[in-house]
Amino acid sequence: MSTEHPANDSLSGAGIIRQLVSVSPYVAHLGMRLVTMEPGMAVMALPFSEALITVGKVVHGGANASLIDTAATVAAWSGADLPAKVRGSTVSLTVTYLAPAENEDIQATARVLRRGRSLVYLDIDVQSATGTAVAKGLVTYKLG
Repeated sequence: MSTEHPANDSLSGAGIIRQLVSVSPYVAHLGMRLVTMEPGMAVMALPFSEALITVGKVVHGGANASLIDTAATVAAWSGADLPAKVRGSTVSLTVTYLAPAENEDIQATARVLRRGRSLVYLDIDVQSATGTAVAKGLVTYKLG
């Protein structure tokens, strides 16, 4: 499924998260964009920008963590039924940094490992544009 969506999609978890990502000031500030979303999976891109540099041309670890968190949030909502209260929150975020991304775009692929009644457990891989594994994330996200 691409980021194109039918009109009634706004009544689903996927529709809610599409709307949120498109209007989020933080997502816009970092320059993140939704590449694709399917039930239980999402890919988010973060284009390289001078504003993301920590030292030299290395993308700051916080930018990596933000991309992981956002991709996980999108994947958690992508296959979800709407909860009684349409809200969500990251409960746990673990990041393992594997290699620096230097002067290049990065992309995160988030996959649902397990979906409970309200908690969603996700695995996220971050790669650079050249295919280098940059970071690995594990996220627990609460819906509702």
